[in-house]
Amino acid sequence: MTSARTSAPTVPHPLEGALSGVRVVDFSQIAAGPLCTMLLADMGADVVKIEPPGGDISRMLGPNFAGGESTTFLSLNRNKRSVVLDLKTEQGLMDARKLIATADVLVESFRPGVADRLGIGYAQARALNPKLIYCSVSAYGQSEPGKPGVDGVLQAVSGLMSITGFDGQPPAKLQAPVVDMVTGYQAAIAILGALLTRGLREAPCHLDISLFASALLLQQVPLTDFLISGELPKRCGSGAPYSTPNEAYETADGYIMVAAYQQEHWRKLCRVIDRPQLADDQRFASLPKRMDNREELTRELGLIFRTNDSATWLRALEAADIVCGPIADYAHLQTSQRFATAGIVALVNHPRAGKVEMPGFAIGGRALAVRMPPPTLGQHNHLLVRDDAVRVSAESE
Repeated sequence: MTSARTSAPTVPHPLEGALSGVRVVDFSQIAAGPLCTMLLADMGADVVKIEPPGGDISRMLGPNFAGGESTTFLSLNRNKRSVVLDLKTEQGLMDARKLIATADVLVESFRPGVADRLGIGYAQARALNPKLIYCSVSAYGQSEPGKPGVDGVLQAVSGLMSITGFDGQPPAKLQAPVVDMVTGYQAAIAILGALLTRGLREAPCHLDISLFASALLLQQVPLTDFLISGELPKRCGSGAPYSTPNEAYETADGYIMVAAYQQEHWRKLCRVIDRPQLADDQRFASLPKRMDNREELTRELGLIFRTNDSATWLRALEAADIVCGPIADYAHLQTSQRFATAGIVALVNHPRAGKVEMPGFAIGGRALAVRMPPPTLGQHNHLLVRDDAVRVSAESE
């Protein structure tokens, strides 16, 4: 089965080439840093991915592999070139430092303190290149030297897992690495801001981006509510803590998500489910009352939605202008018209993995062009030109 895709556009996307001429030297690994630099590469930046002899750790991560290439690595490293340097050797460090001298941006994701020990820390890099934008991505920030962390642990430590899952059940972790992803976005935004103001400032530019702070940013609404009210949020499964009905309901053949909490939509929902009397039931007559009697409402609606299949309910709800949608798995998503018209799928021709589809950087119904597939390990070492200003030649393979 293949996913639906829009045909390749003939007119370049307005963001393609937006960062043309910007050189990024990327020492990051796994997810957050690589996502950041991939977004920059999508917009035209020349990203040189510096890998240790064993490669980025994500090259070994599954769950699946295509032609021996990790799908995790493939998903986060398009439009980059790979150069292998052993920073623990004199030659490797020398080459890295000379590349830094030619860069506009450096991104690293070592534990705090490691880059300094290797000889490419912020102060060392700035001595080579005073105008360099230096972005450090770490678990807890540069104030906690040596402290490691990964997405799952940060979901726990940041409080995110305390508000996911169902009340009375064990905490649940989001399977998608959302902390890594939002950290990558935050790092990319910070770098774009630094590039915009580069000619306006003389102060050093060290962007300290942490997974911890990014995880808090993900919780902007519930964390703000707690800081103001002092009330710990309760876990409410698929529901929203501020409104109901606004959750998933089981049908005769699956699940649908229904958001009918605004008063007008609540009355429409009562008509759609053929229970008009519920609209004026004193337990549910207003949003505050529905919140007070949430369990009863969820139970009553659950019994009703199980009497028919998802498609029938969705047609009726949409006809009444009630916000709703199916709970799709990836197989259903892949074949949906909405997925096709979103234009988000990027098709990558990889020398080992073959034709690979992945979410692209899509804006306006189009994904930015893929100039280069994710690189094989050290694929561009032969383009290294060792002279007084070591660089990676602009020549492509």
